[in-house]
Amino acid sequence: MNYSVYFEQNRELHLEELKQWLSIPSISALSEHKEDVNRAASWLADKLTLAGLENVEIIPTQGHPLVYAEHLHAPGKPTLLIYGHYDVQPVDPLHLWQTPPFEPAIRDNKIYARGATDDKGQVFMHIKAVEAILRQEGQLPVNIKFFIEGEEEVSSPNLLDYLSKGADRLTADAVLISDTALIEKGKPAICTGLRGLCSLEVAVHTANTDLHSGSFGGGVPNALHAMVSLLASLHDNQGAVSVAGFYDDVEPLSPAMKEEFAKQGVDEETLRTGLGLETLYGEDDYSFVERVGARPTLELNGVYGGFQGEGTKTVIPKEAHAKITCRLVANQNPQDILDKIERHLREHIQPGARLEIIQGEKANAFNIDPSHPMLQSAADAFERVYGTRAVFTKDGGSIPIVETFSRVLAAPVVLMGFGLPDENLHAPNEHFHLENFDKGLLTIIEYLKAL
Repeated sequence: MNYSVYFEQNRELHLEELKQWLSIPSISALSEHKEDVNRAASWLADKLTLAGLENVEIIPTQGHPLVYAEHLHAPGKPTLLIYGHYDVQPVDPLHLWQTPPFEPAIRDNKIYARGATDDKGQVFMHIKAVEAILRQEGQLPVNIKFFIEGEEEVSSPNLLDYLSKGADRLTADAVLISDTALIEKGKPAICTGLRGLCSLEVAVHTANTDLHSGSFGGGVPNALHAMVSLLASLHDNQGAVSVAGFYDDVEPLSPAMKEEFAKQGVDEETLRTGLGLETLYGEDDYSFVERVGARPTLELNGVYGGFQGEGTKTVIPKEAHAKITCRLVANQNPQDILDKIERHLREHIQPGARLEIIQGEKANAFNIDPSHPMLQSAADAFERVYGTRAVFTKDGGSIPIVETFSRVLAAPVVLMGFGLPDENLHAPNEHFHLENFDKGLLTIIEYLKAL
C-alpha cells in the first residue's frame, strides 16, 4: 500500500479535523474550562469511533475524563497501548500570541495553536495512522489500545488512581507515547530516560520580630545569613551535591550511552553564547547533555526574606525562605533523597536559628535499556522514513506517568516523539512543524508493521 499517496490525498481533510480539535480550549488547570475539556474528550471519542476503533468509552473521573478505545483482532500479535493527553496548558500571556491560541493558523508549513505539539497534534497522528491502515487494508498488523487522558498538564491525579484499580484492562506488550521531540530538524530521537523529581520548602526562623541592625546587629542571629550559609553547604564549587549519600544509587554511564550522548552533537560553545553566559557549569567529567540528561541535580528555585523594596532598610530579618527541587535518575528513591537533604539541613543550620522543612512532590525516574527490541524497531522505523536512524537520548525533564506505566504494566515504554525543541510548548505561539506531521504518520505505520 502506498501510504504516502493516501496521506497526501487526505492531508487537507486531516488538517481541518486537527484544527477542529485544536479549537477547543481544553485547559485542564482552569475550572472555567471544564466543559471545554469534556467537549475535547467527546470529539476524541467520536474520531476514534470513525477511525474504526471499537469499545470506545469516555471514562469519568473525579476530575477530567479518560478516553479508551481498542482494536484487538490480531491474535498472536503484540498489543500496543498508545497513551497521550488532550488537555492543554493555559495561554497567558495572551498578548504575545501572533494569532489567537484557539484559532489554529498555518504559517510557513507550521500549524499554530495551543496543543499543536503538546499533545493533540501528536495524538492525532496515531489516530490517523490506525485509520489509514484499516481503510487501506481492513486489518491492523498488531492489537491496539488507545488510552488518552485530560489531566496530564496537572500531574495526572485521576489517571494514577485509575491505574491502581484497573490496570488489567491496559495490559500490553509495550506502551507508545508521542509527547517528546526530535533533537533537531531531520534528526529523530527516542528517549530512554526521564529524570524523577522531589521538592521541599525550607524556612529559617530566628527572633520573634525583625530587629534594628544598629541596636542588635552582631549580637543576634540573622535569618538570611543562616539561610545563605545553609544553602551554600548543599554544593561544592563545581556544582556537585554535597549531601551525604546523594549519589549512592546513581548508576555510572555506560560507554554505549556516552556514545549516544555524543551523537547528539551539541555544540557547547554555541549553547553558551546563545544563553549569554561566560561559561557553562556543572560536575567535572561530564558533558552538558550528560549533566542535564543523566545526572541528578539539586536546584534552588526561589530564595526570599527580609526587606526587598526600593532603597535601604537596616533590618535584621526574623525569617528567610527557600524552595528546592531535585531532578533524580536511575534508582534514586525520591523519599530517600528528601530524607537525606533534610538530615543535611538540620546538621548544618547555624546556632540560634530554627529550621522548618515541608517535603513536597515525589516522582520516580524512568529508565529503559535502548537495546530493547521494541525501541530498536522504533529506531528502524524512523530511519526508513527520515533517512537517518534515531539517536537514543535521556531527557532532563520529568513525566511521572511514564515510570508508572513501566512499573504497573510491566511493559517497555517507547517515547517516540515528533515535536521539535523550538515549538514553544507551554509558551505563546505554540506550533507543530507539518513536515514532522507528514513524516510522523508514515513513521508510525512503519513501526506498527515492524512489530
